[in-house]
Amino acid sequence: MNKLLALKALEHFLIEDIGERDASSVIFGDDATCEAVVRAKAEGVAAGLVIFDWGYSLLDPSVTVETLKQDGETVEYGEALVRIKGPVSSILAGERVFLNLVQRMSAIATLTRNCVETLGSSGTRIVDTRKTTPGLRMFEKYAVRAGGGFNHRNGLYDAVMLKDNHIAAAGSISEAIHKVRASHGHMMMVEVEVETEAQLMEAISAAPDAIMFDNQTPEVISNWVKLVPAGIRTEASGGIDLEKLACYRNTGVDVISLGALTHSVSNLDMSMNLILSHKEAIIQ
Repeated sequence: MNKLLALKALEHFLIEDIGERDASSVIFGDDATCEAVVRAKAEGVAAGLVIFDWGYSLLDPSVTVETLKQDGETVEYGEALVRIKGPVSSILAGERVFLNLVQRMSAIATLTRNCVETLGSSGTRIVDTRKTTPGLRMFEKYAVRAGGGFNHRNGLYDAVMLKDNHIAAAGSISEAIHKVRASHGHMMMVEVEVETEAQLMEAISAAPDAIMFDNQTPEVISNWVKLVPAGIRTEASGGIDLEKLACYRNTGVDVISLGALTHSVSNLDMSMNLILSHKEAIIQ
């Protein structure tokens, strides 16, 4: 993750939650300090634990954060992930924002790891899509990498993806590819979506950098991959749910993109526990 961009986002998230003040903090004295531990309440893959360090550095530089696990590592139920020390009011002011984000990132990493393991050593990569939560794309795409997956384009600006509407507006696949090639420099990657074998052959003739097979069965993809020259990458997308993913293991496609990695996850449950008089009080 880009730390500067992450800090800017975290500042916004904290302002949204805290506003002018944490009204509950009046019960603590100004000098009250404590230790807190973030624990996993489910098995999964950790991602984004540095958020606690970066976030508290914004909120209160006197708070110290020790990360006990590394991103990409498997975590068990009840396992300690992060240890935090500092003013009670500061720790509690940031706990929900940071937990919310890290829980979501860890859920994405966990789902990605499951998908990667499902494909095994087939040589096909799992990649994400632009179906991310507005404002969280950087965090969610990082989580995919932490889970062993790879990123598709980051946005509309860093690669060309010609889908059905683009092709219809241009008149044909060939014309769409010609127009983007004429308008962009040699470093801009161009991918085109195809839905029929006729479109596939037209796309091959126009020589994009990648071809995406949209909503095709494993059998069709296996046959189409054999038609694509080695210099053009292949992608499968659409209609591939997690239950059927294993069926695409041996199709020979280079990447499988799954929007579900970022739009259909449930947070990996975690809690922050204050240690008071050698006992842990769980913050829900």
